[in-house]
Amino acid sequence: MYDSFNINRQFIFAMKKFLLVAVAAISLLTSCGEKDYTAFVDPYIGSGGHGHVFLGASTPFGMVQLGPHQIKTDDWDWCSGYNYSDTLVIGFSHTHLTGTGCGDLGDVLFMPFDPNRVKVDTRFRGARGAECQHLYALLDHDLESVKPGLYTVELPDYGVKVRLTTTDRAGLHEYVFTSDESAILIDLCTGIGGERPTEWDFEIVDPTHVRGFRRSEGWAHHIVYFVAEFSQPIKGKSDRHIVHDQYATALTFNTAKNKKVLAKVGISAVSYENAAANLAAELPDWNFNRVYAEAKAKWNERLGAIDIKPMDEKQQRLFYTAMYHSMIAPSLFSDVNGEYRGADGENHQADENQYTMLSLWDTYRAAYPLFTLINDEMSTSLVSTFMNIYNEQGTLPIWHLQGWETNCMPGNPAVICLADLCLKGYVKDVPAALEAMKKSSMRNDRGVQFIKEYGFIPHDKSNEKEEVSRCMEHAIADASLAKVAKMQGDVQAAEYFGNRSKSWEKYYDPAMRVVRARNLDGTWKVPFDPYLAQHYADFSEGNAFQYTWLVPHDVETLIDTLGGPEAFTAKLDSFFVDENGRENFGVDVTGLIGQYAHGNEPSHHIVYLYNYVGHQEKCAERVRQILTELYFDDHSGVCGNEDAGQMSAWYILSAIGLYQVDPAGGEFQFGSPLVHEAVLNVGGGKTFTIVAHNNSMENIYIQEAKLNGKVLSGTSITYDDIKAGGVLEFTMGANPVK
Repeated sequence: MYDSFNINRQFIFAMKKFLLVAVAAISLLTSCGEKDYTAFVDPYIGSGGHGHVFLGASTPFGMVQLGPHQIKTDDWDWCSGYNYSDTLVIGFSHTHLTGTGCGDLGDVLFMPFDPNRVKVDTRFRGARGAECQHLYALLDHDLESVKPGLYTVELPDYGVKVRLTTTDRAGLHEYVFTSDESAILIDLCTGIGGERPTEWDFEIVDPTHVRGFRRSEGWAHHIVYFVAEFSQPIKGKSDRHIVHDQYATALTFNTAKNKKVLAKVGISAVSYENAAANLAAELPDWNFNRVYAEAKAKWNERLGAIDIKPMDEKQQRLFYTAMYHSMIAPSLFSDVNGEYRGADGENHQADENQYTMLSLWDTYRAAYPLFTLINDEMSTSLVSTFMNIYNEQGTLPIWHLQGWETNCMPGNPAVICLADLCLKGYVKDVPAALEAMKKSSMRNDRGVQFIKEYGFIPHDKSNEKEEVSRCMEHAIADASLAKVAKMQGDVQAAEYFGNRSKSWEKYYDPAMRVVRARNLDGTWKVPFDPYLAQHYADFSEGNAFQYTWLVPHDVETLIDTLGGPEAFTAKLDSFFVDENGRENFGVDVTGLIGQYAHGNEPSHHIVYLYNYVGHQEKCAERVRQILTELYFDDHSGVCGNEDAGQMSAWYILSAIGLYQVDPAGGEFQFGSPLVHEAVLNVGGGKTFTIVAHNNSMENIYIQEAKLNGKVLSGTSITYDDIKAGGVLEFTMGANPVK
């Protein structure tokens, strides 16, 4: 049985290469005296309130997110498995979401405990909704600490100190017990949110190895295999714990002489063999401090992709915590040998890393454009990931999680992302990508069938919920596709999808000056409340006032539709001061300035629309307001869900003075830089430096902008300007330029 753990030569080679690279990276960091960017990160920011961020140990974009698992994970504010307000912990699981509005994962839960003082709780629903009893311990935040790559906590209830760290595909647990007899519960029942296990297995392979798998259904249907090795031999199984025996096993250890028990855990979505290979390649020994140092070095390399000169320590902390949170998702999904579980349920091989946790409706707006500036490797891997998913399921991803298409959120967001990557030169086979975008945009589902037949989604024909949002998101994707078709000389596709991208105009009511649902005969859906922002109404996470601005691909037409520059400006002004109707807002419509809702992604580009009508100073005012009033240096952290890095990416880009309004190949608009200086590592050995002369909390207005010494007349620069390297200089002042 133990033969499945034998390691072949390619994995021994991979292990040696991994160690050499890691040691070299750590030595370089020490010898060069480089900044420790991880010291500026506070992972607790966003761990309370509605932030929903993952809290625990991980590597940048790693497969494993190893952290505490709390008892309230059926509640909305526990989507990541943790909320700072909670005072109980039931273990430490190996997979977590970050910042999402739905809960899932929480796979393979370990709980160290003293078998002689068991504490149980029955409040958590177990498999298929059944009541289960769980071991639990009181969580004292004064005894808890978290840094990038490291989580520690003391659990006095069980006399155990816990340290957790990770590699990309494996977790390392260190438990120090005070008792002579100790145990570790391995729970394959418990997950996060509404997901429930449907199949599982567990076996003790030999005195120091166990393995198992967990297949579950929930938001995503997925499977996780794991292989674990312990630093001490297993003594036996405990019969003194009170939990669901059919889903969990408590292993006992003799800690009379050696109080420390370590556990190495490799995971895979493919097989036991791959989980074992991941473990062997990435955790060849028991040196906890070395593994943590390697994780820390990885974080420092990624965090240092933008080096800033902040105004103060708080700003530095917010910025690098945002960088940290923007690099938890997407998460790695392929094993060390390149295998991964595909969207068709089969195992596949890929040359590029494959990723999951693709919250594309959120992240196409800022997170993925940020990757194209500072992470060429991720941008290239996303192309491969998107195309492989397309080949496996017949359409580009919508909200992909652990090989499963959740179909969550409206529109065709991967079309937007892939188009942006095509336009920026990351796609080698553009014709294949264009074909994938076209086929994904012509399927008779998600409202597209009505757009094809009627030119929009009529309320009375479709019976679609949130139909206005659906159509307007499709319009952005259609415009993105049309650009790639034009670039490729596909005149027919460019014209067809270009025309379809104007479908949003069907919803504009000139009498009320907002978009709203309408019927096929042209009549408006009634009753209608433009302030209503509830799930499954006409709009997704927003209302008519917010969605009227959701035309980032065709701002000039939107300006004309709203009556020209002056009327457009006046409407923007009123949008930011109108506080009516908030009693009609859903719980997740947050971060409000008037009707603007920064906690919801459809609002994210709106402040930058001022630039298009010659009022950059008004853009600057609102950008500074959002940066300073809606991002917090406390547990709440952000004014809405982190949404897999989108909220943080908006902060990062806006803090350095830039934002890409048109998400497919659009220029980067100027806002109001919050830092004194930012140096971006844009790849290819080049850097792009942004300097804000005379910057302060009072000097928020751009007086002049220069690119490589040349004065700019506009309020934006191109992607190519940034990737070419150089210097962008802003001269800041306390008064707007007339």
